[in-house]
Amino acid sequence: MFEALKYDLEAIRRRDPAAKSNLEVFLLYPGFRALRRHRRAHKLYEKGHFFLARKISERTKKLTGIEIHPGAKIGKGLFIDHGTGVVIGETAVIGDDCTIYQGVTLGGTGKDQGKRHPTLGDRVMVGAGAKILGPFRVGDDAKVAAGAVVLSEVPDHATAVGVPARVVKIRNEKVQEHLDQVHIPDPVAQELCRLRSELEQCRKNCPNAEKSFSGQDA
Repeated sequence: MFEALKYDLEAIRRRDPAAKSNLEVFLLYPGFRALRRHRRAHKLYEKGHFFLARKISERTKKLTGIEIHPGAKIGKGLFIDHGTGVVIGETAVIGDDCTIYQGVTLGGTGKDQGKRHPTLGDRVMVGAGAKILGPFRVGDDAKVAAGAVVLSEVPDHATAVGVPARVVKIRNEKVQEHLDQVHIPDPVAQELCRLRSELEQCRKNCPNAEKSFSGQDA
């Protein structure tokens, strides 16, 4: 455990230019503190001491604003930057050297049994506020953009953005999206529908207006 924590601390120093010393990271970084306490809680969880493990987890949430279920499996070198609002579910698995920003959720959809939470490969970056929901894999070296909602698997070296998230790059090359030539929206038809809707609304609001205009024309 000591070697793992040492690696965690050095990983944060490598990736955060704001970190001035190991002592600063050890004492003042909530992400490191949450990870340190999680490793202890996870050991207890694996030995069947579920209540004690959960007690540590709940105490950690109050101290850091980061909620990690003691059942979650986390590799070495995780950097939880800022950390407020991060939630990591019981069956989540996180590989080595991943980076997670504030507001991230590694959660479930409520539809699955057993394995309910996502698996992150190695060196995955998850942007602020992103939600990854379900028991699928986010591949090695993948990036999930801030605010994205990921509901399906993300390949290795891919970049996923949007709600719901879609893959827009793989190995820094743009992904050509399929263009539906049949169901392309008609802007003229859309504008006519809008004008018709406005006309119907005007008729409802001013039922005598059409008669007065007709009388003036006569």
